[in-house]
Amino acid sequence: MPEGIILKGVGGFYSVLPDKGSLHKNKLSEDNEPVIYTCKVRGIHRKDGKLIPLPGDRVTFDILDERKKIGHIDRILDRINSFTRPAVANIDQLAIVMAVTNPQPDMMLVDKLLITCQAKNIKPLIIINKTDLDMENQVEALKKVYEKTGFKVLPLTKFSCEAYDELHKELAGFTTAFAGQSGVGKSTILNTVLNNWLMETGDVSEKIQRGKHTTRHVQLFQLDKGGFILDTPGFSAYTVTEVNHENLQNYYPEFTEAACLCRFKGCSHTSEPDCEVRRLYDEGEIDKGRYLRYTELYKELKEAYDNRYKR
Repeated sequence: MPEGIILKGVGGFYSVLPDKGSLHKNKLSEDNEPVIYTCKVRGIHRKDGKLIPLPGDRVTFDILDERKKIGHIDRILDRINSFTRPAVANIDQLAIVMAVTNPQPDMMLVDKLLITCQAKNIKPLIIINKTDLDMENQVEALKKVYEKTGFKVLPLTKFSCEAYDELHKELAGFTTAFAGQSGVGKSTILNTVLNNWLMETGDVSEKIQRGKHTTRHVQLFQLDKGGFILDTPGFSAYTVTEVNHENLQNYYPEFTEAACLCRFKGCSHTSEPDCEVRRLYDEGEIDKGRYLRYTELYKELKEAYDNRYKR
């Protein structure tokens, strides 16, 4: 039975791209483009407590009509992760986009998305966009903060071909979704990527021109050097649900070594005496903004926990 990946799902119909080698000679259309099958789902996967197929899902499927390229999905293979908003599965890279200015960076959103990446075993890629508008050397300051914690940071501007070539390399081989607040330039980045490096498929007529006022379904597009890029209408706001206040510190790499030297086991690094993390913060070794956002998020998660379990 052939296997493939769901590129999109609309109205109960799913576009499935077969794996190479999954079909005889990886069937091609007359235009020498990969064939995409339109599939429905067997009843066992409908809303009866079973998995609902999502874009990004790997599936096995039966071919019902080869000429019309119609089939049905037989089984959803194991997921490595999934999201509900946007509804997508098996992301292995998240491009977190912020702008130097216009709008001002929402650093709390960036930190929340980094936490989610670590919790879901997703590679984060921080993109600092609109670097041509950097009048106060903010790019270098932001790079320093996040590269110090081990995260990849890529400055980007629409005027630099070299920067986009670097982005192309970072996207190759990954299934990448883009996240970030409205107005940071996700649409421009996606359009540039898709206009230059899209693997031509039967859905090429639907190549996107996204605008900030456009609401779309989630869709995967195959890139010429391997991997997929997701056009997702969500990810502009995010609530952390994968962690609680007690393990939040585990998702701040800059705390790891210092936390072992705190006086109290289980130190929250918020108010306890003889806290090594706070000492490093006081001495400027840990970024002030990152630490203050940590304490804010800690209080937010603890309050949510207390309201839920200690009534």
